[in-house]
Amino acid sequence: MQSATSLADPRPTIADFHRVNRGGGLFSESISQWLGAVFALVAQRLGLRPTALTITNLVLGLATSVTVVALAGPVAAGDVPAWLVGLLALIGWQVAYSLDCADGQLARVTGQGSAAGARVDVLCDVAAQIALVAALAATAVAQQPSTPTWLVAAFAGTWMVNLVTSVMQAGPNAASMVTSTSLPVRLVKLVRDYGAVIFVAALVLAVAPALALWVMIAFTIVNGGFLLASIAFSARASLR
Repeated sequence: MQSATSLADPRPTIADFHRVNRGGGLFSESISQWLGAVFALVAQRLGLRPTALTITNLVLGLATSVTVVALAGPVAAGDVPAWLVGLLALIGWQVAYSLDCADGQLARVTGQGSAAGARVDVLCDVAAQIALVAALAATAVAQQPSTPTWLVAAFAGTWMVNLVTSVMQAGPNAASMVTSTSLPVRLVKLVRDYGAVIFVAALVLAVAPALALWVMIAFTIVNGGFLLASIAFSARASLR
């Protein structure tokens, strides 16, 4: 069944696509979702299906992360300029994420949403984020060979908390620990805004790759803390 937007206007605008975005945080809504709306509009004009954007997001995200992994050693040795790798990461990851925003917008506006498409979207998100984690970990280890193995494992495990909680919040039993939409709260939530996170990650790769280890530590603490807080929040709600 087509959405109300597609029934009312067979030629939707960028604003129409952005209007149906699912948020993601202050950075994502201000930048990534708007870029996604542009991609969705182009895809709609070309007659592409949402899954085409999903797969393109996956390919671009994986290619970017594989490039960062491959160049982590040369950057640490000083053979490849860090700014070049950081710039590639910034463009590649941000465009890939904007395509991830676009597939949902395209599906909702054109009435092409499906359970199978939603599953593909989530699975591609998992694959892309695994590659991103590998890229950051490879950079940290290349810069600091003494990086503990347990820290890499903890970083990788806690990183997926963002994706898991996002999926859980999309269902009929969705709930949020912090429901305020005030600007101060939204600024604090930037630490869990994927668009902002990959921007910071790319910036570190470009300017100070030696700080990649501290980025790992910071996100392990933040995501681990959020996991514990989520467990406590959900457990308290279940006991009421």
